[in-house]
Amino acid sequence: MRMAFVLFDGMTSLDWIGFFEAVTRLRLMEGGENVSWDFCAVKEEVVDDRGVTYRVNRVRPDLSGYDLVFLPGGMATRTLRHDDDFVGWIRTAEPAEWKISVCTGALLLGAAGFLRGKKATTNASALDLLEPYCAEVVKARVVRDGNVVTGAGVATAVDLGLYVVEMLRGPEAAKTIQERMEYPYYRGSGGAEIYTV
Repeated sequence: MRMAFVLFDGMTSLDWIGFFEAVTRLRLMEGGENVSWDFCAVKEEVVDDRGVTYRVNRVRPDLSGYDLVFLPGGMATRTLRHDDDFVGWIRTAEPAEWKISVCTGALLLGAAGFLRGKKATTNASALDLLEPYCAEVVKARVVRDGNVVTGAGVATAVDLGLYVVEMLRGPEAAKTIQERMEYPYYRGSGGAEIYTV
């Protein structure tokens, strides 16, 4: 499982770190030796919406070589969704098996065309902005429609990460990671907060 974490200036750090913390723990589990990831951006360093600087290890890679591509949110997505160069780069993820976002990262998935005909969610403050990109906006914590999974606002990133662990490796793996993270709030894929098409 090769994962790409797409980072950009103005992103919200908890969006990607919450998800990252859960899914990368798969490497520590049995069979996890094939789990790898890259931090990807259009330049070597990005600065989040609070001034934290991150150095990436892949600059503008072809995202088609990844199994999972993840997009965080942040106020910057409202502008980035209109940036043809950035969105064109995101479109290279077309062959990736899984396309995943949290918060307003869904706007970027939408701008790239990955939400066409699908149900999706995003931060409550941006539900109206998501409408033009998808078939239906669903008010749920996590929405899965085929190979696209979207999460609601910021802290949802942890639940989304655990959901993806469950989706990929089953409920026991998700429960194990949840316990190791001492995170008591995830209810599993059968919970009312998860909407699956």
